[in-house]
Amino acid sequence: MFESLREDFRVVFERDPAVRSVAEIIFCYPGFHALLFYRLAHALWQSKFYFLGRFVSHLGRFFTGIEIHPGARIGRGFFIDHGMGVVIGETAEIGNNCTLYHGVTLGGTTWAKEKRHPTLRDNVVIGSGAKILGPFEVGENSKVGSNSVVVKAVPANSTVVGIPGKVVVSEERNKEEKADLEHGQLPDPQAKAIECLFDQIRHLEDEVAQLKAALANPAPVPKKVAAKKPAAKKPATRKIKVQE
Repeated sequence: MFESLREDFRVVFERDPAVRSVAEIIFCYPGFHALLFYRLAHALWQSKFYFLGRFVSHLGRFFTGIEIHPGARIGRGFFIDHGMGVVIGETAEIGNNCTLYHGVTLGGTTWAKEKRHPTLRDNVVIGSGAKILGPFEVGENSKVGSNSVVVKAVPANSTVVGIPGKVVVSEERNKEEKADLEHGQLPDPQAKAIECLFDQIRHLEDEVAQLKAALANPAPVPKKVAAKKPAAKKPATRKIKVQE
């Protein structure tokens, strides 16, 4: 237990530059409190004390604003920043060193009693307000932009933005010890498309202006010189001598 607490403190110090002390984490960080409630609720759930597990989970939601179902599976190094409005469903699975910001939902899309929530692989960062809906995987080292809605699988080392979420970056990632938290500096595919449209409109406007100028000042048409026709030859006449 103490080893888990030390790791929790280390993770907060690594990923939140605002923290000043361990006491601040213990008393002022709802993400840390939510993890404590989750661990107790998850232990009760695994021991088949389902009602007690749900009750402890409900207490955690009441005190922190973070709802983590006791049946969810969460790896080491998990960090919830701010945390208000975070929802993690029953069959969700979260790998090691993942980071969630406030308003994130790991939700399901079916009422069937089966795997219906997403799986986050290691080192995934989910921006504030993002919704990950369905029983698919978000590959390791991937990032999901703020307010994105992801409804299909995300390959590893990718960046997803938009509604519905689209992969805008997919490349090899250099191995780093710390999670990449620069989720605010993500490409905007809509802005890129609008920029391309504006470039095309400017090009068309230039062409129209050139055509108008050409019509207003038409170039003089050179006169055609009529070709001289060769003089018609008179028909040859033969003189006929008349004998007297």
